[in-house]
Amino acid sequence: MKKLSYLILGSALLFTSCEKLLDRPDLNVMVDSEATYWRNENDLRLYANDFYPNYFVGYNSAWGTAYAPVIGYNFSDDLTSENQQLALLGSVPTNLGSTATATSTLRPEHPGPNWNFYWVRKANIMIDRIETFAKPKLTDDEYKHWSAVGRFFRGFEYSRLVSNFGDVPYYDAPVSPDDFETQYKPRTNRGEVMDKVYDDFKYVMENMRENDGVGYVHRYAAAALISNMMLFEGSWQHYHNLDKTRAKKYLELARDAAQYVMDSGNYTFDSDFKSLFASESLSSNKEVIFYRTYDDALAIRHSVGSYSNGTENQARSANLNLIEAFICNDGQTFQSSTVENAKNFRLQELIKTRDPRFEATFMDTVNAPAIGTLVYAYKFASREALTYLNSGKPYPPKWGSNTNTNDAPVARLAEVVLNWIEAKQILAENYGGAAVSQGDLDKSINAIRTRPLDAEAEAKGVKQTAPLMLGALPNDPLKDADVSPLMWEIRRERRMEFVFEYARIQDIRRWKKLTYLNFEKESYKLGPWVIGLKDFGDKNNPGKILAAFKDRLKVKTADGKIITYDGTNDADMVGFYVVRNFTNRLPVENKHYLAPMSINLMQEYADRGYTLTQTPGW
Repeated sequence: MKKLSYLILGSALLFTSCEKLLDRPDLNVMVDSEATYWRNENDLRLYANDFYPNYFVGYNSAWGTAYAPVIGYNFSDDLTSENQQLALLGSVPTNLGSTATATSTLRPEHPGPNWNFYWVRKANIMIDRIETFAKPKLTDDEYKHWSAVGRFFRGFEYSRLVSNFGDVPYYDAPVSPDDFETQYKPRTNRGEVMDKVYDDFKYVMENMRENDGVGYVHRYAAAALISNMMLFEGSWQHYHNLDKTRAKKYLELARDAAQYVMDSGNYTFDSDFKSLFASESLSSNKEVIFYRTYDDALAIRHSVGSYSNGTENQARSANLNLIEAFICNDGQTFQSSTVENAKNFRLQELIKTRDPRFEATFMDTVNAPAIGTLVYAYKFASREALTYLNSGKPYPPKWGSNTNTNDAPVARLAEVVLNWIEAKQILAENYGGAAVSQGDLDKSINAIRTRPLDAEAEAKGVKQTAPLMLGALPNDPLKDADVSPLMWEIRRERRMEFVFEYARIQDIRRWKKLTYLNFEKESYKLGPWVIGLKDFGDKNNPGKILAAFKDRLKVKTADGKIITYDGTNDADMVGFYVVRNFTNRLPVENKHYLAPMSINLMQEYADRGYTLTQTPGW
């Protein structure tokens, strides 16, 4: 595995004037001429360093939120807020996004870059300069590896742009600043763009080094991320009924890229789930393929841990719909499980009856900073962090403010095996691929379920989940009618694994299930089962609920009645927590799958005499 410390050196060409006789070039700064800069792979490495914080964001840095869990990825059907649910974009905006080069994201329903081709240009410059200047000075291995690095980042950026906008103009070479004809070229068909991306990724899989030193991208990390991006596009092409030939091709690459990582034998599920996200160091974690290092001494810190420490607000929190999706530890749904108390939705019981990832993700008591449903996610903070909650002791810097130093996994084995098994199942169901076998499940979903448990989880009564058996798949009454039982379980596994991470909003977009965000089911409006006197009791006034909850606390009883706390009915406040002032968002429409062009952006094209077409539906 490789770490990513992000001691990034400058990557723009710095044109300096060295007029003094004794001036010598700084070894950490690019030299003053392109012809003399592209001399060796150290120059190429220096140039490529700028890509790392843009693509391997981890937990971001300081108060940064883009592409960071909890603070950046907190919008999906898993999560509910008080009051009106966050709306999807309703109309064509005047100005959407910016041309900044920072790791900004577009909108929560389209978690990716703005309409901005800075990073495409940067990758194209690298690829072009390798051919133009560096190739004669490099060994064959160096040439292939660095060409693969440039093509990997170009493919990465185009994958993100296409996921947001669909058709985008494709550039495979740097564009001159005065070449407006090329700069303002029409949008290229999505499939044609992704064919180019496919070619780039195939080259990467054949030519990138398997090891390029600590902290630098290598073939296994690239393959893990390629499996993500090709699964997204392949399943998008399939479920959105675009080009089935392309869907098959992309899904096969997703499967093969994942298989490459799995077959290496370098990675295994050797640590508990909590350790993946709350460890000060991931250097010895064999599940982690690539990660970002945070280090207080180097002033490399983040704030994700503080937003998981029990005190900071989580405006959107886990709803009953997500809770119901978690499998019981006997491998059955809560409706058919034989585990004692499987139908008890008290958080204290859920951690004992559900898959261990539930306990490692959520606190076992209701917590008001989880403003929507009171189910607080502490997935990205250690168990130690919660010992400071209500203790009167100040939180240490590593779990407070923007000074957190727990490492962030960028690519991990669970993503790889879940990409692999889903790609195989789509291919089997629709494209003549080999049927998924029990052995395939054992190498993927069941391998995840054998993660070891830490001592604290075991002390709470947490148990490993029974394996998924092909001959005895759960019979889930909540399953979508158009999804096979096995595919439903594959999707369930992703949902449990990636809460508050990148995946859920992207998954429901590519499956063409964005309508889940309509929140028509009652389970989206509810939280866990609460007992008013235990969960909201006034310690100074036994037998009474805290006065602050008068006219605010509501529960839905087992027989479906909604009861509001009026200050006198304390003993009656037992049932599913009702989200306060819940109001649904406007309905999801087909246009919401892709982002629109803003009025100002289209006008910019028109002012130059060119036409930028609007995204379909907008």
